[in-house]
Amino acid sequence: MTMLTQGVLPDGQEIAVKKLHRGDRGSELQFDNEVVLSTHLQHKNLVKLLGFCIENDFQFLVYEYLPNGSLRDYLKGK
Repeated sequence: MTMLTQGVLPDGQEIAVKKLHRGDRGSELQFDNEVVLSTHLQHKNLVKLLGFCIENDFQFLVYEYLPNGSLRDYLKGK
């Protein structure tokens, strides 16, 4: 199961957090792929992965927040 949420760091920077359940094989693969790919791919049009952590049964990916919505929304014309 994947959950997305928005937050704010102590310095005021807005972030998006993806929460993945570690028991789900698809989530574990997604976590690994996103961490590895984000370290190799750097482009001005890609969302930056700011950090990640693993706590108990969950994995968290912390991204910069995009206030104008997602690429999926843009492609659907929303």
